[in-house]
Amino acid sequence: MNQNITIRQETPGDYARVVELTEKAFETMPFSDGNEDKLVENLHKANTFIPELSLVAEMDGQIAGHILFTPMRIKSDQETFESLVLGPVSVLPEFQKQGIGSQLILAGHQKAKELGFQSVILIGHQEYYPRFGYKPASTWGIKTQIPLPSDDVFMAVELIEGSLSGVSGMVVFPPEFG
Repeated sequence: MNQNITIRQETPGDYARVVELTEKAFETMPFSDGNEDKLVENLHKANTFIPELSLVAEMDGQIAGHILFTPMRIKSDQETFESLVLGPVSVLPEFQKQGIGSQLILAGHQKAKELGFQSVILIGHQEYYPRFGYKPASTWGIKTQIPLPSDDVFMAVELIEGSLSGVSGMVVFPPEFG
């Protein structure tokens, strides 16, 4: 694992570089729809964008990775619960498998907790995210209308233990997610 990694808040001056990095990071991913860079661009402009939850990993002055958390809701018949959606997590291909994504996720979880968020939802690789505490969202009765290859890729994590107990319903993704 490379030790000269700095995790910091993304600045507007980083936006163009981050969009480019996101495109490169997903170019060779089999599950990518090829629109992750456009998603990041749209999320930067969204009125729900929280700058503190958009982090970059810098290595020797170069941006090597980026992570973004966006507020979203889980709606049941009776209640609406606030949560975050994680995505995308982008690391330049030449820096992948060096722990940068892990550092970004852990730093993002910490920042989200500091801002008062209690849970995170994502659609992602079922072998990767469980190491950060993610479990199938169905564990809590949380559903999505997005057609998915398997239930295992739709996951949630409690940033504060017990924060999802009693939470169930349909995830309402921000409109930028399409």
